[in-house]
Amino acid sequence: MLEVRAQSKYIRTSQQKAGLVLDLIRGKKASEALAILRFTKKSVARDIEKALRSAIANAVQVADKNQKRRLDEEDLYVKACYADKGPSMKRVRPAPMGRAYQVIKRSAHLTVELAEREK
Repeated sequence: MLEVRAQSKYIRTSQQKAGLVLDLIRGKKASEALAILRFTKKSVARDIEKALRSAIANAVQVADKNQKRRLDEEDLYVKACYADKGPSMKRVRPAPMGRAYQVIKRSAHLTVELAEREK
């Protein structure tokens, strides 16, 4: 059985916001997941779609090279997808009365794992 993975690192969104979109595609067929991401209004959906396309390309290449067979995109499904916390940029914002507030700009590492459906 074929299993592949693709990672996108240092995506400028929080782990929590990315997780909301990843929950939509977990367990779905790869082609169905691409369609869902295409019409999702969250901005992180574009980054997740890019990682998913990369995972599909990895699966096709591995099947071609190692197993000497053609792989159809319809046979793949999203086995797992998750967002891990990346580094946070810390900035200072001026506040009233000479104070300073801290602004934390979060980032995330996205991982998409695909597997082949058993026939």
